[in-house]
Amino acid sequence: MHLEYFQLIDRITDLNLDEKSITVEAQVPQQNTIFEGHFPGYPIMPGVLLIESMAQTSGWLLLALMKFERMPFLAAVKEAKMRGFVSPGELLSVEASLLHDGSGYAITQARVSVGGKLRCNATITFSHIPFPNADLRGHMDAVAKRIGFPQQVVLP
Repeated sequence: MHLEYFQLIDRITDLNLDEKSITVEAQVPQQNTIFEGHFPGYPIMPGVLLIESMAQTSGWLLLALMKFERMPFLAAVKEAKMRGFVSPGELLSVEASLLHDGSGYAITQARVSVGGKLRCNATITFSHIPFPNADLRGHMDAVAKRIGFPQQVVLP
């Protein structure tokens, strides 16, 4: 996890296109400047970053389901619930599944767990459009390789 670049997904552990679901892992760093102010003497992962990790996980699921032909962009977060703290050094398991897709929008249900215990969940809406330029597509291809995105998903 590279907080300073908002790269919150370390690796894909499961991608099931039939079930329209994905699971990823993300190792929260032991040390990061974000924890200096959140909170002094009691560092915890900011809720907004937990939501972002669920959004990124959902985005990778949508990229897979759309065969890397369209780019998902966050449109709305509904019913996000923080159910427990996440501390530096913990390993996140982030799961997402597709609830709806149509008319240029997709809705996912996502959750973050640590050691099998639910820490947060949300319903997330995305708009999706064809990749707007080759630079973004190239960047996403590079990140896909880094996190272990199954390349056979996008091959014809």
